[in-house]
Amino acid sequence: MTATRVRERPPATARERLLGGSSEIDGESWRRAWLPLLLVTAVGGFLRFFQLGRPHQLVFDETYYVKQAYSLLRYGIERRTDGAIAKPDELFTQGTPDVFGTTGDFVVHPPVGKWMIAVGEHLFGIDSSFGWRFSAAVIGTLSILVLGRLARRLFRSTLLGVTAAVLLSVEGEHFVESRTSLLDIFLMWWVLVAFTCLVVDRDHARARLADRVDALAGAPLGTLGPRIGLRPWRLAAGVSLGLACGVKWSGLYVLAFFGLMTVLWDAGARRALGVRPWFAATVRRDGIGAFCSLVPVAVVVYVASWAGWFATSDGYDRQWGAQNPATGAAGLLPDALRSLVQYHREAYRFHVGLTTPHPYSANPWSWLVQGRPTSFFYESKVRGQEGCDVDACSKAITSLGTPVLWWAGALALVVVLFCWALRRDWRAGAILCALAAGYLPWFQYQQRTIFTFYSVVFVPFLVLALVYVLGLVLGPDPGTAVLRAGVSAEAAVRRRRWGALVAGLVVVACVACFAFFWPIYTAQVIPYSAWQRRMWLPSWV
Repeated sequence: MTATRVRERPPATARERLLGGSSEIDGESWRRAWLPLLLVTAVGGFLRFFQLGRPHQLVFDETYYVKQAYSLLRYGIERRTDGAIAKPDELFTQGTPDVFGTTGDFVVHPPVGKWMIAVGEHLFGIDSSFGWRFSAAVIGTLSILVLGRLARRLFRSTLLGVTAAVLLSVEGEHFVESRTSLLDIFLMWWVLVAFTCLVVDRDHARARLADRVDALAGAPLGTLGPRIGLRPWRLAAGVSLGLACGVKWSGLYVLAFFGLMTVLWDAGARRALGVRPWFAATVRRDGIGAFCSLVPVAVVVYVASWAGWFATSDGYDRQWGAQNPATGAAGLLPDALRSLVQYHREAYRFHVGLTTPHPYSANPWSWLVQGRPTSFFYESKVRGQEGCDVDACSKAITSLGTPVLWWAGALALVVVLFCWALRRDWRAGAILCALAAGYLPWFQYQQRTIFTFYSVVFVPFLVLALVYVLGLVLGPDPGTAVLRAGVSAEAAVRRRRWGALVAGLVVVACVACFAFFWPIYTAQVIPYSAWQRRMWLPSWV
């Protein structure tokens, strides 16, 4: 009896160890890679721009940010509303935007998000509610495209990339905030861009490292391993994180989480190559560069975002430094910088001490299940008003995440956590890290007044978690499954079909759920009974 010869697999090259083998997107044409995603983005953008100027009035916290953006556009700073004006919002809405006094206002959020809102106001005029919300709609639309490309890169599948784009385009909280000029959609954008830049940097850095190792042809790697060189994508992430902090200070937590994440990715690469000690090598070769690419860059960008405040003399606390001469080491700082530091002290005290009761405040424990969504706008209508043809109607804008998507996403997070803990899948760890950066810090402010709509910052990563699990359900491409697992082609195709059916049903359910809640996302006038049917939980009322 002849013994069966087993072919031994040749040792993996450095590229295979760092980047893996072939994937579904290898050799894919640009049409297949881009056209489906661009179509989904176009549809998502159409939904966001449809009747964007409705209602023509300041909605929820637009009362702050729309007016502050216009003040920045006119004066370079946020000026305080003139106290002699009784109803400034009504005047502003009616086309009389000059409602400001002559003194700087104490605002507790940096200016980047408001400068972004000001772009639409400049383009379309301050009397256009479409213009107020234009920038938010643009950012909301672009984030669909970016998330789709990010998911394609993470999962090496165009189908999963398009799935991620579809799910984000029908996510209710993201949708509502893409049509409302609040700051959180802009914070979400810069966090998403920073994360995407770091993922691209990971791929490029590993490819460069693998090429340099393979070029050594088996020669010793040395104590630290090869240098990777310049990393422009990580520098771009530093700029994005500085802009995120310039929208809201919670971007600082993201900076810390992402900085640790990118260094751990480098450590994993050097460990996979056999560099010993890999942690010390990472600190010396990559850690210092990572810090310099992220932290100082973010700080410089953040301080630069206050240029309008520096350039004026009447901004809030702008003259504090001159009025309070420095002593000791503080004298090394220019008066303008000391004034900015003082401003930040006061803003910090406001943030940590904000405990004013609000009917829509929500503990972060409830966010993942959308336990208490935020009502941005609500008006009661009676028969004959704005098309109401019954005795009582409702006109509402509710920042409610698409319930099916959020509830499925919450369950998906459990699976993602296990995949990271047991399988050490870096993609699962990256998704969890990004979601934790936008979510976990809020748990330390149990007494502070906070809202569910803050969670839009990590919505893209909740979508990625769900798509990750849908990818597991879908299974690998039949050709890849045959090559890797040795299963029959028929079994691989059957597995893929069943997986596609289940995953498709989940996506269809999310789209249908979004369509059901459309009227309360877009201020449609509907019968009060129809509004009640959309209040699935008592806590939503």
